[in-house]
Amino acid sequence: MKEEIYLKMQHHNEHLSKYACKDIEAIYLKENENDIRTPYFRDIDRIIYSLAFIRYQDKTQVFSNTSHDHVARRMIHVQFVSKIARTIGRALGLNEDLIEAASLGHDLGHTPFGHLGETFLNELSLEHQEGFFNHNIESIRNLMFLENYGKGLNITIQVLDAIMCHNGEFLLGKYYPKKKSKEDFLEEYEKSYQDKNILVHLRPMTLEGCVVRISDLIAYLGRDIDDAVRLNILKREEIPKEITSILGSTTKEIVNTCILDIIKNSFNHNYIELSDEVYNAILKLKKFNYEHIYNKAMSKEEKNELKNEFRILFDTYLEDLKTNNSNSPLIYSYLKNMSPDYQKKYRNERIVIDYIAGMTDDFFLREVNRIKENKDENIKV
Repeated sequence: MKEEIYLKMQHHNEHLSKYACKDIEAIYLKENENDIRTPYFRDIDRIIYSLAFIRYQDKTQVFSNTSHDHVARRMIHVQFVSKIARTIGRALGLNEDLIEAASLGHDLGHTPFGHLGETFLNELSLEHQEGFFNHNIESIRNLMFLENYGKGLNITIQVLDAIMCHNGEFLLGKYYPKKKSKEDFLEEYEKSYQDKNILVHLRPMTLEGCVVRISDLIAYLGRDIDDAVRLNILKREEIPKEITSILGSTTKEIVNTCILDIIKNSFNHNYIELSDEVYNAILKLKKFNYEHIYNKAMSKEEKNELKNEFRILFDTYLEDLKTNNSNSPLIYSYLKNMSPDYQKKYRNERIVIDYIAGMTDDFFLREVNRIKENKDENIKV
């Protein structure tokens, strides 16, 4: 019976494109115990039941200092990416399970306060000789080494690779997959800590990974405009006509235009491609969003304060580890629950980076306030 159910579970493979990544091609870092689920379907389960996935619900997408109920958080973004990518994937006959797993897991390593928090943690990481910090690399580090209390989750290489290569910031007109072995993937992962430019050159090993990468960009461009309009940061009429005449001006219009354009130009091909017209319009919209949304999401004073708060947390936790401060949540709530291998394997600086990167916005702020209050009490004494 178990074998019969498994055959039903993998029935979708019979209808996939010749360019799709079949379930039988799945590669693992370590031996995996089979059940009725197919490999990428099981990856989805492992990701959505992870602790890092739960923390999406209180992590900044773009706008942090708002209580507006209809402004997107990171949890909403990854679901948008998943839906957009699965729509493209189904139309092109690709493996939707692989696409969904990578989409839902692609931002697991994102810091509190979005890309700004990533920038500040990267500065601290470099300062303490822990290499470059990038959220996509921390995402796969979460899955390989941090989840399951430091033992990691056994996720397929194809999904891990799609997560590693997902960065939608680096837009291309055409995305070709790059054939890789397990060793190739691990080599790129290790190099990412030392090579500043490797992220620009990373290419997914599957066509499904290429779809996730372009879908990440599509998902946030339109939605971020809607959020900026809701917060009165931007008026929709301010978007240049040369952009809206091609893409539209709402999330619905932008997503629809991009999806249909990709499907039209990629159908029955071993690459994902945008038309020149849509590609150039996306480039212009991306530049417009940076100038009118992302650069205005926080004031200069707020950015400086946040940067200082990252340093306060980093320095405090590093001291807590050196002094074995049992009152520190880093120790009693995090480190003591991690596997002995994790506790022994990494430098204190790396442990602090992992801990801060995993924080939600609210927990980050509570910790900052707790530390500041403790310092004030010590001064009074």
